[in-house]
Amino acid sequence: MNSNGQHPIHRRRERAVVVDNAPGAAARRRALEAAMLLVALALAFTALRDAHAGTYKWTDEKGVVHYADKMPADAVNRASSQLDSQGVTFKRTDAAPTPEQLRAKYGDADKQRQTLREKEAAARRDNALASSYSKEQDIDLARTRALGTIEGQLQSARVYVAQLFKRQQDLLEKKIAAGSKGAPPALERELESIERELAKTNEFIAFKKNESETVAAKYDADKQRWRELVGAAQAEAAREKLGTIPGAQVGGGPVTTVIPAGGAAR
Repeated sequence: MNSNGQHPIHRRRERAVVVDNAPGAAARRRALEAAMLLVALALAFTALRDAHAGTYKWTDEKGVVHYADKMPADAVNRASSQLDSQGVTFKRTDAAPTPEQLRAKYGDADKQRQTLREKEAAARRDNALASSYSKEQDIDLARTRALGTIEGQLQSARVYVAQLFKRQQDLLEKKIAAGSKGAPPALERELESIERELAKTNEFIAFKKNESETVAAKYDADKQRWRELVGAAQAEAAREKLGTIPGAQVGGGPVTTVIPAGGAAR
């Protein structure tokens, strides 16, 4: 007993109670419980990871099934499965695509990109065609001018051929007149030059004839496409106009509203 009439043991117990009820004790208890929970979760995760570390399973090119704790380098591109400690598959990996599969995949993508580029080019041509001509007669006029230019070149080439042919005939007559003495070397060289010029000019004429046919076909196609574009634009304008006609009072009856096909009442 002390001077206050309390046993020493009772005093120690009171101090313990005071410590337990000191400010922040509850926070410390919660922190300790959270730490213990984290440790439990870490242990559970480790156990789960070890259970799932498992075994790899794959089949080689001969059809033989293999099991190992990791995939060998020569089999990483093959289809495989991962088994847990109970032998249950928990993950599957598809085989890497073959070169043929890659070519087929990206070849299709290339075709799609090419198709898209062709569509974009066609759209640009349509826009240029629609903005270049305001009426069909403008296309006919452009066609006539283009073909006229080519025809002028052809006429010039034909005149040149006729001149070459005449000169050739004159030189041949002189060569024949020379008889056994033979034609002068200059005459022979000129005849050879004329032969080359005739061949080159005839090739030019053939090229221009082909160009004339190509240009005529192009303008014919342009005119046909222009008609299609104008017709589509007129049809669209008619549909828009039909859809914007306000309701009209007919014969004193109820208001009649025009509804475009597939549209809603306006």
